Amino acid sequence: MQAVYFAPRGKKRLLFLGTNLQQRYLSPEDKLIGFLGDAGAGKSLLIRGMFPGLELTNDDDGINVRPLPLLEDAQRGHFRCHTYHLDVRFESAFTQPWMIADAIKAAIMKGHRVVVEHFDLVYPFLNVNAEVLIGVGEEVIVMRPTVFGPEPKGITDIVFESIKYRRMAHSAEDLTSMILEEMGLDKPEIHSDIKHGFVLESQFKPDIDLDLVEQRVHQLIKADLPICFADDEHIRVGETMYPCTGPRIHIRRTGEIKGFRLLKEFRYDPIQNLYTIAGIVGDNPTPTRSLDLMGPEYPIKER
Repeated sequence: MQAVYFAPRGKKRLLFLGTNLQQRYLSPEDKLIGFLGDAGAGKSLLIRGMFPGLELTNDDDGINVRPLPLLEDAQRGHFRCHTYHLDVRFESAFTQPWMIADAIKAAIMKGHRVVVEHFDLVYPFLNVNAEVLIGVGEEVIVMRPTVFGPEPKGITDIVFESIKYRRMAHSAEDLTSMILEEMGLDKPEIHSDIKHGFVLESQFKPDIDLDLVEQRVHQLIKADLPICFADDEHIRVGETMYPCTGPRIHIRRTGEIKGFRLLKEFRYDPIQNLYTIAGIVGDNPTPTRSLDLMGPEYPIKER
């Protein structure tokens, strides 16, 4: 079983997608869930959506629980929790990978569930594949492997390559929104996703020149301004603070945005009664994948 979704960029959209994945693809009997993807891709938010109430041992905000409950309980020989979480990349700074693998195997053999971020780093020591693998890059890839694969590396090769398009698209989306506001338009309230790009939607047809908007965005890209996390609701572009629902999913500098262009027409959605502005990034529109993945692409809008 496999499915592919657009990876949304806002916090609410990621949580909502996590809830949908949990309802569609997880079984109460699944014991080992593996997450794959680069830091800042949104794995922790997906986990919060899929497992409400699960205490994450660490996330982007820092360390939540020490010592690691899974290792502590494995050493005692008594597992207190139904579901455990760990980030292998983080935990490898304190514990040998083979010890982490032994603790995971001991927990699942006792009937407990373990949710593992950066599963690919512990897989060589486990010799057991996850029952569900979830890769987070430009897309969210959900797979239920068999004894014939795929192995985690096949998914990491895809998501680590594609995350750059998601970061470029999100950064270009915020730059475009900034220019639209400078031109007197209200901040776009409805966002959705397309392949290697973004969509901004409005209830009214904007009275603007899209060529001019594109030129202004290219000026910001050429200026090579730094983009950095400010807080959970804002980024900083150069010296400008700007609201953002996904402040960690950005490139480091505007100059890293490649191949930006706007579609030079307003597309009208007669069902939703919305006008759309679409932007595309990337010089290569169809990056090669190492797996033949087919499935529904499910855009999630944010209001």
